[in-house]
Amino acid sequence: MHVNGYLNYEMIRDTLNTSSLNILSMKKQFLYTFFVALLLTIGSVSAQFSRPVSIGAGAGATFNLTDLAKVESKFAFYGEVDYLITPYISVGLHGEKGTLAGNGYESDFKNLYFAGNVNGKIRLGQFLGNADNYSYYTLEANTFSRILSNFYAGAGAGLVKNRIQRNISALYANYLESVGGEISKDNGEIHFVLPLNVGLDIPFGRTLYGPQWAINVNYQHTLTFNDNLDGIINKNNDQYGLISVGVKYGLFNRK
Repeated sequence: MHVNGYLNYEMIRDTLNTSSLNILSMKKQFLYTFFVALLLTIGSVSAQFSRPVSIGAGAGATFNLTDLAKVESKFAFYGEVDYLITPYISVGLHGEKGTLAGNGYESDFKNLYFAGNVNGKIRLGQFLGNADNYSYYTLEANTFSRILSNFYAGAGAGLVKNRIQRNISALYANYLESVGGEISKDNGEIHFVLPLNVGLDIPFGRTLYGPQWAINVNYQHTLTFNDNLDGIINKNNDQYGLISVGVKYGLFNRK
């Protein structure tokens, strides 16, 4: 880089300019790569738990509020699919098969029913200011906070299909007639119901991105809009409850 003992400033300038251009190009390439990676990372983080799907199943005990007031607790089981609109608000489909039974006045009934509903649930975490990607699929350091966030309440709409077997005494049939009631002529009726839910999801099964499993404890109280869960039509609409324990599994989560 010397000519006749002197520095060739033009060569140095050209070399520096070339180096500067190369450095600038590398910076641009680095910034572009970093920006793309950042976008991909942000997109991945926001999508991981924003709309998870879970499937669940469980079983429990039924009891009913019907005209034959001596309740016989019976068995029911269910399956469900839930979709989280946000980490704390879900919509789902619930299918159920069980038995309702009762007796009194020398009469008894048994209803081997089928039920299904569409429901929505909102969890307490919606009001606690937790991270946006927190649900029962993700872990927080504080176990109490994680569990507290997953208490929920919900409501839905659905149908019940009756399969009623009954033995009604003549004495009770005469009593019903005297108070304006009657024995239902339809033992296989399908009718509209309104299920109300309160419960808790308890997450477990830790992975890098949080648990994929949850134990579910739920109480569902189902209101009907007629009076025919027991085959007896009187003054008040019938109701029934289901106390259940189940398990949920989160689909489409990263591992």
